[in-house]
Amino acid sequence: MSVARAAFESTAIRVGSPEHKQLLAQFFLDSHRDYDPERIAWPVLGREELARLTALPFWQEAVATENVTSNTVTAAAALEADPQLRRAIALQGFEEQRHARLLAALAAHYHIPIEFPAAYVPRDLEDDFLFAGFGECFDSFFAFGLFALARAAGLFPAALVEVFEPVMEEEVRHILFFVNWVKVRRMDLPWWRRPAFRLRCGWIILKQVAARVRTARSLSGGTPASSENFTLTAHRDIGPPVTLHGLLGTCLQENDRRMAHYDARLLRPRLVPGIARVVHRLLPSRF
Repeated sequence: MSVARAAFESTAIRVGSPEHKQLLAQFFLDSHRDYDPERIAWPVLGREELARLTALPFWQEAVATENVTSNTVTAAAALEADPQLRRAIALQGFEEQRHARLLAALAAHYHIPIEFPAAYVPRDLEDDFLFAGFGECFDSFFAFGLFALARAAGLFPAALVEVFEPVMEEEVRHILFFVNWVKVRRMDLPWWRRPAFRLRCGWIILKQVAARVRTARSLSGGTPASSENFTLTAHRDIGPPVTLHGLLGTCLQENDRRMAHYDARLLRPRLVPGIARVVHRLLPSRF
């Protein structure tokens, strides 16, 4: 990055201002990457690699999560009055649907038995979008670490791992967009409605935290508390054993590395990395 660009990007920008909205929409639209899941050249797997791939227990949960998220985000574009931000949310919905298509293509190619649920119909556009967005902030944070562990473990061909690199980059963009959109949404409200919106976000976050706490308690064995949290337990299935301390350290490193690629004037997710840093600092390395 040039000195001039770094200075430009470090210039403060008022959250919720027209400049912030324009920056947010433009960043998302400009960083979209075009690819077609149905045209991916899937690598040939050996017998052991194929058995390992098909035995992974989280494919059904991943499909269910993408079904809810893609339909929720697509519908949520109607929330936004700003035409550029509306385009960005609609594009995010398309990218989420493309994740589901990628899973479908993988399942079909490698004969992984998956049942695809009926399309999810959001009940409340804003609440569902907030719930999906905050949930994605948790899931993506752990997915960054899991992806790095899978790559380092070498249990699958590099060509197969790299198929999912665009998905990881899209998850970075999605949560970066979401945390900025939440601030924009709040600032667009009359001042007297902002506290209620903040409380609603806080309640949704608490529900997401509670779900992850239940899952974390199950890490020592047994069934995860919720299928929505499969990214928190998948490290047990994709490579050599790793402690929760080690997993959190990898997630933090990958989160920082991936976020650094984008405009410094955009707000970064702070809650999940903040919780992870505290737990990582307090948790003995043997756990």
